[in-house]
Amino acid sequence: MSETQTPEATLLVVDDEPSIRELLSASLRFAGFIVLTAADGREALTQQANARFDLVVLDIMLPDMDGFEVLRRLRENEPELPVLFLTARDDVQDKVQGLTVGGDDYITKPFSLEEVVARIRAVLRRTQATETVDDSSILRYADLELNEDTYEVTRAGVSVELSPTEYKLLRYLLINAGRVVSKMQILDHVWDYDWEGEISIVESYISYLRRKIDSPDALGITDPAARANFVPLIYTKRGIGYVMREGK
Repeated sequence: MSETQTPEATLLVVDDEPSIRELLSASLRFAGFIVLTAADGREALTQQANARFDLVVLDIMLPDMDGFEVLRRLRENEPELPVLFLTARDDVQDKVQGLTVGGDDYITKPFSLEEVVARIRAVLRRTQATETVDDSSILRYADLELNEDTYEVTRAGVSVELSPTEYKLLRYLLINAGRVVSKMQILDHVWDYDWEGEISIVESYISYLRRKIDSPDALGITDPAARANFVPLIYTKRGIGYVMREGK
């Protein structure tokens, strides 16, 4: 980051392994963040007392207290503080507990630095979106609107009826607009963590959603000019997942 570049955000990285802590902090600084570090829960709480940060990257396994307890204590002072959990185990129970206690996302070790940066930016976007639409609780992208209070969805001013699962899927794509999300990420965030069915369920619901929000016919758009200018919002990134964006 150059001296004149404005940092994206200030982060706190909490991990008891010096190599991981140093690698993460160096990589995140290179990506444009200000980074503070802590080796355990107590040091994390001390950092909170002395500085302000926008997001915490928090290891679950710490020597003095687990990450869930650290999160609870951090949130006593900052109830809305975003947290991205790190876990050394690809354990469904860890994921469930992490999100149940209020974590915003999780990364399983070993991880790619690119994924960590992408997840951090996604969480920050969601947090900032919540702050900017707090009064109306409306999420917007292009001509798509989702009202989190009334569960109403409109596209091009037309009301769209969605099932609860379709609504959750659309919301997840919307808060990650511009970012490719994998089928597994969608499965984890939209369906229950103990889902034992086929991952093809994601493909099916993406198809259902497209028929409702990406179809001029379904939206009742008959004007030739409007149809010609109509742009789908949900795209497939072959072999990776899906992305919400304006145009290919």
